[in-house]
Amino acid sequence: MDEAALRKQLARWYKRNARDLPWRRTRDPYAIWISEIMLQQTRVAAVIPHYQRFLARFPDAAALARASEAEVLTAWSGLGYYSRARNLRKAAQAIAEGGGFPADYESIRELPGVGDYTAAAVASIAFGLPHAVVDGNVRRVIARLANNGQVDVQGAAARLMDRKNPGRSNQALMELGALVCLPREPLCGACPVARQCEAHRRGTQAELPPKRPRGEVRRIRVVLLAIRKQGKILLTPSERVRGFWDLPEPFPGARASSECGSFRHSIMNTQYVFEVREATTDRAPKGGKWWDEARLPEIPLSTIAKKALRRLAY
Repeated sequence: MDEAALRKQLARWYKRNARDLPWRRTRDPYAIWISEIMLQQTRVAAVIPHYQRFLARFPDAAALARASEAEVLTAWSGLGYYSRARNLRKAAQAIAEGGGFPADYESIRELPGVGDYTAAAVASIAFGLPHAVVDGNVRRVIARLANNGQVDVQGAAARLMDRKNPGRSNQALMELGALVCLPREPLCGACPVARQCEAHRRGTQAELPPKRPRGEVRRIRVVLLAIRKQGKILLTPSERVRGFWDLPEPFPGARASSECGSFRHSIMNTQYVFEVREATTDRAPKGGKWWDEARLPEIPLSTIAKKALRRLAY
């Protein structure tokens, strides 16, 4: 593998083909950090509007540190994996206490919720520090370049990285995986480094990297109750996502009536079918609270609750 030639080819390709994404228009480490946390397990198209709204609401670490957990969860709602939002707030508090965003890899890595990948991404993109990133895209590109599913990806990424411009170099490798070296049907005809790709030469692209076995899928049916009176709706603390509110499930004293609709929702390896029913009750269950329906946008409603409310006729 001619690493010097690969670096040049990737840099030229990235200059012509890089997507214009909002977090690429800044060197602000706070904004870059927010984008990297949001992009974990979430598609770019889904992240963009959330990223823009989140930065408008919390423009810096001090603003995020001052916010309550409920405010942060409400702003994060729709992105899932809510431990990310809780860790963001904890990290923002550490940043505010420290007097500013840490400017070295080790200190960034110590922030709550920050792993090797995120620390390397922020360090290289915001501060120009020579730390190679390894995400799923990079892992796939390097495994195919080497035609080896057991290759030392971190070491190979470090050798491929342009130490004079590590941020651009890291982003180029990730972008190649996102746009060209796709998991199922790689676009080898459009790849700037296809001639140096050992998997392309041997026709083994589809086999690399080795696929991880999936866990067993659980399927669960759940009834949710829509209990409303005098402009208020009964909600209970979510049992699936801590810190959020859900429509209650059947409880003693609740009287369910007509079905409003149903929907599917997946959390990790669990596939739910939720059935929404109108209901009445004389008293709320333990932990339940009557909320003014006009205030629902202000509270952290779970995605499941939002889907359920869309089934109701107002």
